[in-house]
Amino acid sequence: MPYEETPVGQVQALYRYPVKSTAGQAVRASAVTGTGLQHDRRWAVYTGDGGIASGKRTRRFRPVPGLMQWSSVVEDNNILGENNFLDDNGGVPLLLSPEGHRYRVDDPAASRALSAAFGRELTLRAETGAGHHDETPLHLVTTSSLTALEDLAGGAVDDRRFRANIVIDTGSQPAFCEDDWVGAELVLGGEVVLRLGEGMPRCVMIDQAQAGVPAETKALKLLGSSHSAEFGLQAHVVRTGMLRVGDAVVLRRSRTA
Repeated sequence: MPYEETPVGQVQALYRYPVKSTAGQAVRASAVTGTGLQHDRRWAVYTGDGGIASGKRTRRFRPVPGLMQWSSVVEDNNILGENNFLDDNGGVPLLLSPEGHRYRVDDPAASRALSAAFGRELTLRAETGAGHHDETPLHLVTTSSLTALEDLAGGAVDDRRFRANIVIDTGSQPAFCEDDWVGAELVLGGEVVLRLGEGMPRCVMIDQAQAGVPAETKALKLLGSSHSAEFGLQAHVVRTGMLRVGDAVVLRRSRTA
């Protein structure tokens, strides 16, 4: 099938969240599997009734306010920055408390520390039947839309607030340019291919504090009044591969006759 391909930018940042609803980890490269970035949200905190700890309440999720003040990392050579821990952890994430204590997520001490900190029964578990992602295995935001939101807010907006996996530098493209990408494919680095879904619905989590990002009281309200409380796009993996910061991003559409 013939395609029409249009360059739309490059990968500016990659984030993974080894334990769902904790602060995440910026990486310079990641394998993209059929279920998203490697290590992303493969573990989660479960409440006593079997719900998955989150910032909201749904059939699957239970609110655990303050959980995003904890962080999670996987120690490998893809970590950005100078604090590259190189312990041989076999890919098992580490959970970091706000005080800096570090626990392997498969160590019962991690669940005990969470339970003590939040005054309720909490248990860390790897993903099995119930998926840990909110909507889709991946989601992305663009710098054009971040700039538009900054204009509405009258100040800087930290991209980490939206907990996206991929931030795409779209240069001077118009605000919310990704709205026109729905249903198309993105080719990233010439290797990874994503199928783009609908806009990502936003909830109270984007206003809540997380490690390194203060609470904000107006992001959700601004999106609600200007963009149907959506920001960024949902995405499914069509072709797996390696993804790197700086990779070119190309929009691919089926060519109409």
